[in-house]
Amino acid sequence: MRKSTLCVALTLAVASGSALAGGRSDLVLAALAAGNAEYVQGEVLIQFSKGASAGVKNGVLRGLGARTAEVVRGGEGNDAEIQVVKLPPGLAIADAVRAVDGLQGVDYVEPNWVYNTQLASNDTYYTNGSLWGMYGSSTSPANQFGSGAGAARSNNCSNVLVGIIDEGYMFNHTDLAANVYTNPGEIAGNGRDDDGNGLVDDVYGWDFDGNNNTLFDGVGDDHGTHVAGTIGGVGNNGTGVSGVCHSVKLMGAKFLGSRGGTTANAIKSVDYFTDLKIRHGLNGTNGKPNLVATNNSWGGGGFSQALADAIERANAAGILFIAAAGNSAFNCETADCYPAEYGNANVIGVASITNTGAMSSFSSYGSTTIDICAPGSGIWSTVPVTSGKGKNATIASGYASYNGTSMATPHVAGAAALYAALNPGASAAQIKSGIMGSATPTSSCNGKVVSNGRLNVSGF
Repeated sequence: MRKSTLCVALTLAVASGSALAGGRSDLVLAALAAGNAEYVQGEVLIQFSKGASAGVKNGVLRGLGARTAEVVRGGEGNDAEIQVVKLPPGLAIADAVRAVDGLQGVDYVEPNWVYNTQLASNDTYYTNGSLWGMYGSSTSPANQFGSGAGAARSNNCSNVLVGIIDEGYMFNHTDLAANVYTNPGEIAGNGRDDDGNGLVDDVYGWDFDGNNNTLFDGVGDDHGTHVAGTIGGVGNNGTGVSGVCHSVKLMGAKFLGSRGGTTANAIKSVDYFTDLKIRHGLNGTNGKPNLVATNNSWGGGGFSQALADAIERANAAGILFIAAAGNSAFNCETADCYPAEYGNANVIGVASITNTGAMSSFSSYGSTTIDICAPGSGIWSTVPVTSGKGKNATIASGYASYNGTSMATPHVAGAAALYAALNPGASAAQIKSGIMGSATPTSSCNGKVVSNGRLNVSGF
């Protein structure tokens, strides 16, 4: 298509607000119209079709008066290319979506959505009664609405790995350091990309928000650190907390910064773990752990085909995508609760309950879109804290109680690791089935989640 013809096509599409094929853009436009989802102003994601020529791509950009800001995925040697595209001043996101959708060489176009944490506002915290989410009917202390993980505290999860897609996390925290996993293909500190994934010295993971290997950036990374402690806080060390799977290996991909995180960086983070599993054979053999799941305690964007595709690539690699339902008390049957409500087979959406078994007042839910309830109110876990003042201030290991579906989600991620440890060789589908099949029927969750119940790992 020549430039003049393309410009006319774009102008007509914007002016007419024409119907959009395939339904995917309808979901995007509906989310934009609702006004509940945040996105990066002046940017869209465009996936160009496999085999689209440079001329076709440039023609689409010229027609919009736009430019490529970043290639998120693809390019030479890949099936399709996803670009972050900067729009010209004055061109609304919705108009850009309408204009580009359906053009030759374009698979889809969507906003670069912004996601945020789903935080509402002989181990000491275990033995003093604080870790109710780890208790069960047969543990001491006991709480019938906890996950029952305390009864499984002696199980060895060291051959299982969970990826934390979140903020960074304090990998040198007293209660986490023993469970940190490092990239087996990288040599720390040599300034080289040893394993050929395009990232230099990604030893503990990668910061996609800052585009560097400094995974932990200080006390602002409290949310990611809190999540890590619930999944895999070291157990039986006489200190602090104990995670659901307290010897599991942990690794991070940071995409949430002080302003939240974008779809573009979420895709990179999901693909990072998919590539890591494939590139290094992280399947529980040859002395390497099995990368079974990623924890995703975030949400807020509208429908994204690009993110759904990344989640599907993880599914093909046998990695569960465990996601927070959200803290807006939405019914996810009628409101957007992404990424928890994506229909990929590897997604487990998690709602939150309190220590009395009630659904948390903030928790979103969905009878066909959200899978299971788990402890999410008054959850104690690891955080970084500031010790000392002024020039003598340092970052130290601390603990705090948080609320949110962010806190419920790592209970399920830890459960996935525990199931994998107890059932070596179990597929992602079998792990999900085991978690769902062991759910305890709970009145507050009945008709609100697919399982009608709450997490119970004592049945594994």
